[in-house]
Amino acid sequence: MEGKTVVEFGAGTGRLTRLLAPKADFIHAFDSYPAMLEQARRRLSALRIKNVSLARAENNAIPARDATADLTIAGWTFGHCVSWFPTKWEMEISSAVREMFRLTRKSGAAVILETLGTGHESPIEPTEGLSRYYAYLENECGFARHWIRTDYRFDSTAQANALTSAFFGKTFPLKCLPDGSAVLPECTGLWHRRF
Repeated sequence: MEGKTVVEFGAGTGRLTRLLAPKADFIHAFDSYPAMLEQARRRLSALRIKNVSLARAENNAIPARDATADLTIAGWTFGHCVSWFPTKWEMEISSAVREMFRLTRKSGAAVILETLGTGHESPIEPTEGLSRYYAYLENECGFARHWIRTDYRFDSTAQANALTSAFFGKTFPLKCLPDGSAVLPECTGLWHRRF
């Protein structure tokens, strides 16, 4: 990815942005929520990351020229359409995927990351709706699926329970380590397509 231009969809607080920035030439990161972008700005600034621009945009209307990116990436963002738009999720996701394709250069790649099970050591499809969405990516959009572990590590079980309860609305069984820290297993799906 060295020397590559990235367009990131649904950047949120910049979790993925911060991981990609040291390897990319430049990242154009977008999110529809100003509060998320402000958090991303603070975190990127604290790390003195300067090769990122942040701007507000919906996933299906990114303000960038055609074939702008060597890599387009969407981390844990398109899947929200399944619950937000239960009767028209396919149309919403299709529009966002078309935007990815528009922005990806020939010889580039598009990557979508989504959950394959928080609290699980092996991948599962968490809901029937997400299962249909994942099948849509593979069967209709030409993406191939792989998966990786993306476990969360916390300083303590108390911290883990407080943060997971606040973010996910529930707590999960944790793996407690000898140093007092705790691990919440997570599997992440990577759907990718080359052009």
